[in-house]
Amino acid sequence: MTDQTTNTGEGKSKYKSIEDVDIYEVKKLADQIRVGDDALNKLKVQNLDFILDIPLKVTVELGRTSVMVKDLLQLGQGSVLELDKLAGEPLEILVNGKLVAKGEVVVVNEKFGIRLVDVISPIERIEKLR
Repeated sequence: MTDQTTNTGEGKSKYKSIEDVDIYEVKKLADQIRVGDDALNKLKVQNLDFILDIPLKVTVELGRTSVMVKDLLQLGQGSVLELDKLAGEPLEILVNGKLVAKGEVVVVNEKFGIRLVDVISPIERIEKLR
């Protein structure tokens, strides 16, 4: 892996996106954080600082479906696509395409939001990055 920038000062990351991060390096650091006494753990947490400013793409997925090209070409205003989820079923929250939580739609200041109802543990999230 090559260094993406030369600026690694406080608040800056040498990585421009999550794709630039070596997942095995992150897993190794996460394993180190779980082991040892509190003072040692606090020092090791600082090792993760280099990834804290990496931008991630967050997607909330309502549902999925498949369509034939001929059906896609016939879609117009008012067309309805049936999705694989039931009404009221929790929505999936994906980070860089990986499931991290489930939630329900809420309204915040006249904008849509999502309230998390089930969050995958940090260890499971790291495992899903593989």
